[in-house]
Amino acid sequence: MPLPRFLTRFEEAYAKLGRTDAIIASACAHHRQLWIHPFLDGNGRVARLMSYAMQRETLDTGGIWSIARGLARNEAAYQQHLTAWDMQRRNDLDGRGTLSEEALAEFSIFFLQTCIDQVAFMQALVQPDQLRNRILIWAEEEARADRLPQKSGAVLEAILFRGELPRRDVTALLQISERSARRVTSALLEAEILTSERPRAPLHLAFPARLASRWMPGLFPG
Repeated sequence: MPLPRFLTRFEEAYAKLGRTDAIIASACAHHRQLWIHPFLDGNGRVARLMSYAMQRETLDTGGIWSIARGLARNEAAYQQHLTAWDMQRRNDLDGRGTLSEEALAEFSIFFLQTCIDQVAFMQALVQPDQLRNRILIWAEEEARADRLPQKSGAVLEAILFRGELPRRDVTALLQISERSARRVTSALLEAEILTSERPRAPLHLAFPARLASRWMPGLFPG
């Protein structure tokens, strides 16, 4: 049967790629998975989920944006590109297989432009250039009200830029004693501002829901 052969070739072509190739492959694989059409129903949903998973792993998006939303907003153009998925090779310059490489390239350009549009959309909502200031102003207000220890903002700022912070680094970062560093860390964990997988694991920002409208007002208006 041709389906197992198609799927085997699909895995060979799109698995174990470098980062740049994997980004492009997320577009090509989306197109080709729909052409293979391995399921009786739900092929579109599977293709969008697969593309989302590929991009999340390759780009470490954290799920903050999704290609599925972009495709839904450009459904007419999306469907127009997909109608060309089985277009035959036009001439000797149109790839080496039986399908049109030009049609695949046009879809891939549309797909990747849609990704860029979604990144720009979420950037406008999250406003990452202002996120640091909003978090630090909030932390200063909490410290003045004696709801958080002093210097808590420095810990949040470090994690915001680094992605995570080993607990042992808090002492040197704040230039305080280990006991005081543990007090700051514990207070931020108890307030659910920070999270950690294990008692000695690195610290991460938790982005608690109650602060969403304060930290990211464009994404969660109050």
